Amino acid sequence: MSKPVPPIFKYMSTSPHTVDAGATIAVAAKTMADHHIRHLPVLLGEKVVGLLSQRDVTMIETLAGVDPKVITVAEAMSTEPYTVDADTPVTVVAAEMAEKKYGSAIVAQSGKVVGIFTAVDACRTLAEVFETRLK
Repeated sequence: MSKPVPPIFKYMSTSPHTVDAGATIAVAAKTMADHHIRHLPVLLGEKVVGLLSQRDVTMIETLAGVDPKVITVAEAMSTEPYTVDADTPVTVVAAEMAEKKYGSAIVAQSGKVVGIFTAVDACRTLAEVFETRLK
């Protein structure tokens, strides 16, 4: 008899940092640097409207004639982030991330961001599963 696959909320990073769509890239970059993170869910009020990655920030910061203190997060974010319910099985999320080459999944419950599951979290999950299984 096999065990049920655990839900993503058991492996996600909880209380993720977020950024407002109207914030500047400079503000988002500082948040990422201060908290050592590479993905920020973008909110308009409490609604998820996008995802800003470190790659997006770096691209804006390296464009000639573009000021990160002026450009807003809404202008640089991905507008269709991969968002899953907190009860989605971790295997479903990991498989979708691998297939679509997503760096993260925003985890929501009742329409509110409750966590984020990144490629780093996936590596931690894999290590935990193997360590537990091989003991």
